[in-house]
Amino acid sequence: MSLLTRTPLGALPLRSGATRFAVWAPAAESVAVRLDRDHPLEPGGDGFWTGEAPAVPGDDYRFVLDGDDAWADPCSRRQPEGVLGPSQVLDTSTFELDPGPGLALDELVLYELHVGTFSPDGTFDGVIPRLAGLRELGVTAIELMPVATFPGGRGWGYDGLYVSAPHEAYGGPEGLARLVDAAHREGLGVVLDVVYNHVGPGNEALTAFGPWFTDRLGETPWGDALDYAEAGVREWAIQNAELWVRDYRIDGLRLDAVHAVYDEPPVHVLAELADRVRAANPAALVISEMGPPDFRPLAHWGHDAMWLDNLHHALHVALTGEQDGYYEDFDGSMASIAAELRRPEGARIVVCAQNHDQVGNRALGDRVPDAKRRVAAAVVLFSPFTPLLFQGEEYGERAPFRFFTDHIDAVIADATREGRRREFRRFAGFGGEVPDPQALESFECSKLTPREPEPLYRQLLRLRRELPRELEVETDEAARTLTLRRGSATLRADFARETVELRT
Repeated sequence: MSLLTRTPLGALPLRSGATRFAVWAPAAESVAVRLDRDHPLEPGGDGFWTGEAPAVPGDDYRFVLDGDDAWADPCSRRQPEGVLGPSQVLDTSTFELDPGPGLALDELVLYELHVGTFSPDGTFDGVIPRLAGLRELGVTAIELMPVATFPGGRGWGYDGLYVSAPHEAYGGPEGLARLVDAAHREGLGVVLDVVYNHVGPGNEALTAFGPWFTDRLGETPWGDALDYAEAGVREWAIQNAELWVRDYRIDGLRLDAVHAVYDEPPVHVLAELADRVRAANPAALVISEMGPPDFRPLAHWGHDAMWLDNLHHALHVALTGEQDGYYEDFDGSMASIAAELRRPEGARIVVCAQNHDQVGNRALGDRVPDAKRRVAAAVVLFSPFTPLLFQGEEYGERAPFRFFTDHIDAVIADATREGRRREFRRFAGFGGEVPDPQALESFECSKLTPREPEPLYRQLLRLRRELPRELEVETDEAARTLTLRRGSATLRADFARETVELRT
């Protein structure tokens, strides 16, 4: 790999008052950065272009390809006017951030939240007042759903286009920095959900620069697969990961749906990413979301942990009897739950009773009734795995968490509506009208109404810090009970009566 390949992409302010610009544009015969006028960049190896121009933080810019179209920077660190506006020079070295508390897997308790629905304001600053309560509950790190700039003002974040630019509707780069600093001061870590398997609508803003996508190795369910054989695409993802853990002092990354990140030998892009994240911040965790029980992230890529939804699915089917969609391979037996609990990876598996997918990807975004939730949560929190709570779960939030979008392209908006309708036509248990994801009401009704956490959550989170990792599991299929033992503590979960008994 050439030295130029490792050149920081995007706009890097210099002490001289100028800014160094770098972009990957192998398809272009000339590239300039447009400020007060067009300033030519110089070609280098592997399709990279670099150069300095008189610009300071706060200046807007675009890249001009072949003297014609002007585009935002694929590695923009700020998009003040959203995906259709110019990029803006940002100096992340001015952030004053407390160091993180350090995250040990054996002590990790994650709390997943969506910035837009977590508070009335729907901003990074709106999260801060509740940090102390989460720490007192027993949470050790908040996990933010993706915050990269995506089309429109509201959405889950998985349709990010400018992945290095924190969403302006949430408070932009400074807002994210304030939240990270406040969490660290409260003794909490911050894990950020990042997406490297696809990008959102508007990818012509990337393909104008070069061959970003390929169908050579497979397709993703959400869009064209990124081509990590291309040096610029590879650096786009890896430098994004480095940015979060270095400049924002993020304590860990959760890599979305890594089963849909395709790459070829000798070194998978996500293995290289893990190595370079640790070089940038040795304490940072790399956690993958894997759909099937495929343990490549742990066995071959050097990741610290991985999401695995199998325990959730086994619990959900046992409690609800639903077997549509995600759940069709699970039989609802006590034995299936016991098999998941006996997985040997321990804290390297992240498990949950709820997460954004398992709530939000239901037709109405509804959560299971309280008694069922408590049974599932008790098993999750008593397990030797790393637990994750989803926003509001700890007090029994009744507001739904719906799938909502704000696509600015009418064609994409209509396709999204129809896609949701089509998805749930095949669900035997659902015959109603699917809420319009584009409707403001789908977003507004998903906002939380916080209350005090239930004692069961406090008790189990306090207890898990004291228990040995070894877990004994007994099942009674006829009575539909599960008995778990860790040290001197016993948890009896009754799936027939939907009750939990904890003895210490």
